[in-house]
Amino acid sequence: MIRAVARWLLAALLVAAGVGHLTTLRRGFRIAVPDWATALLRTDKDTIVVVSGVVEIMLGLAFVLLPRERTRVGLAVAAFFVAVFPGNVHQWRTGASAPGLDTERRRLVRLFLQPVLVAWAVWAGQPGTAGTLSGASTR
Repeated sequence: MIRAVARWLLAALLVAAGVGHLTTLRRGFRIAVPDWATALLRTDKDTIVVVSGVVEIMLGLAFVLLPRERTRVGLAVAAFFVAVFPGNVHQWRTGASAPGLDTERRRLVRLFLQPVLVAWAVWAGQPGTAGTLSGASTR
């Protein structure tokens, strides 16, 4: 039951963050995109933000709508959190402010939150509960 609730909460967080990438928080997320990422991916910061937002929404939905794939989805969510970590480091190193990350302390705390999110995704995706809040097994 606890794992299922954790999975649903993380899924909600992912969907909310993804929607933020596409709407009101878009500018703040562009600030976190390092210049080297645009060169590496041969695109602009806005495209990176939009694509990452869509990916976040899809991962969040997959976490709850595909219970038989929850282990793989949990690993994919963890990989996503690892992939965006350089943006968090960039934002901390440059001191760039964004909504909710407007002080050096908040940006630094965000760095230490990332491993927690990775562990949360892996743990929440493990067998033991299904994609429902009841915890009933689908295997």
